[in-house]
Amino acid sequence: MLKKFIQTPPIKKVILGIDPGTSIIGFGFIEKRAGGLFPLTYGCIKNPANEPIEKKLLKLEKELEELLKEHRPEILAIEKIFFFKNAKTIIDVSRAQGVILLAAARFKIPIFEFTPLEVKQAVSGYGRAEKQQVQKMVRLILRLKEIPKPDDVADALAIAICAANSVR
Repeated sequence: MLKKFIQTPPIKKVILGIDPGTSIIGFGFIEKRAGGLFPLTYGCIKNPANEPIEKKLLKLEKELEELLKEHRPEILAIEKIFFFKNAKTIIDVSRAQGVILLAAARFKIPIFEFTPLEVKQAVSGYGRAEKQQVQKMVRLILRLKEIPKPDDVADALAIAICAANSVR
């Protein structure tokens, strides 16, 4: 007797990691599939430092929506804001994070937040890893020729990797 097996399509997920900021917002799209994690595209949204916050947020919204339309991620992962030395910095980064969360909600993309400790643990195996260790692991995991620059981009890819390893 011949048995037929139903083949299920390979599991494939597009994950967007974002390192929130106001002047530089790092992003990284990765794909999770049977052979591992693969980079799709990454970069950053840059705003002039002296630009008023409302103009920065408007540019962030416009560029992020274009990225979401083009790459259609199934998961958006973002770093949790938990401590900053400068109160003005935390307020402005929180505003940027609000724009990011709103854009994800408009596209009905599930949002997952991770602390820096969780990201370091998921990427390097050690929650207190140095920034350079995490960046090297991002390069190795995604089989990149070099560490993505600026640091915000490498951080965004690390956040996406964390989501890929944490979210079922």
